[in-house]
Amino acid sequence: MSDNKRIALLIDCDNVGHNAIEGVLEELAKYGMVNIRHAHGDWNSKHLLGWKDKLHNNAIRPMQQFAYTKGKNATDSAMIIDAMDLLHGQNVDAFALMTSDSDFTPLVLRIKESGLPVYGFGNKKTPKPFVDACSPFIYIENLTIDDKDEIDKPKQLTKRDSKTLRQDTALVRLLRTAVEHTSDDEGWSYISQVGSYIAKNNGSFSSLNFGYKKFSDLIKETVLFEISKGEKGHLRIKDKRK
Repeated sequence: MSDNKRIALLIDCDNVGHNAIEGVLEELAKYGMVNIRHAHGDWNSKHLLGWKDKLHNNAIRPMQQFAYTKGKNATDSAMIIDAMDLLHGQNVDAFALMTSDSDFTPLVLRIKESGLPVYGFGNKKTPKPFVDACSPFIYIENLTIDDKDEIDKPKQLTKRDSKTLRQDTALVRLLRTAVEHTSDDEGWSYISQVGSYIAKNNGSFSSLNFGYKKFSDLIKETVLFEISKGEKGHLRIKDKRK
């Protein structure tokens, strides 16, 4: 559910494609209202033609940045300045960065030092330091809609099956640790508590990156936990090893 955060979305158009923008905005709606939408890039470049078609329909403001020196990315600097101006202006409650450039990692850390969350969106090639710094980070491949797709055709996520999920040792360790730290004396944990624990201790995690919109569906697919209903019908889980 949205908690009505005022979110500033800054897009590195030189670095990410345009086909995921609707999915990104839909995902951000879960956290609040994206009242600031800035798309940074050299709008004289033919490489941004796809982005130009997205600006008006999604109420995104283009931020022109000329490439003063060949081989140097002036867009990065412009985005950082924009972010710091917004941070000190105190008109936002959270930031969202759409980029796959790990050079923005220090910016993410600086914003988080001020107590604001940073939602990251980028390609699967995004370096791990930047992914881990964001809270959460979502791969845009899971949000991309092909321009040739039918308008009313639902986005199909590529779900990892049970075997693949259980072979992901980092995921298995994360889930089991979260359950262990939130369980009662009988070993049961409410899924909501498990999710909260992960959000606090591994902010970059998102079930979308595994192909599942709901965290509970990801949990079920792992087949690592017993599942039952607790108070008021809320789902709870228990490590099958216990």
